[in-house]
Amino acid sequence: MSWKNIAALTLALSLLGGCSVVERLVYRIDINQGNFLEAKDVDTLRFGMNKEQVRYVLGSPMLVEQGHPDTWYYVYYHKPGHDEPQQKDLKLSFDKNNKLIGLSGDYQPSPQFMDGMN
Repeated sequence: MSWKNIAALTLALSLLGGCSVVERLVYRIDINQGNFLEAKDVDTLRFGMNKEQVRYVLGSPMLVEQGHPDTWYYVYYHKPGHDEPQQKDLKLSFDKNNKLIGLSGDYQPSPQFMDGMN
């Protein structure tokens, strides 16, 4: 085999098999969208807190549905440059008196959550 054939074969193999390697060399920014919530902040929520208290602790919700103002959604989406995206959701429910009555999603209520019932 001549050196030209070896060079052509090497070039062809590196182009075909090197796509994933070249892909990793290209810089991709991290994409962050929504409400980043720390577990310690969610742990400060208590049953019976009013909406203003919750907004003070967590910030404004990402979504409040038009017909359901007593349900707040906090959504956080993180896409690292080359890695798999991650999403965390928190859904808060309020009663008609604007008091917090429920918490669900990727965060669990703290053991002290029900202390607000007193």
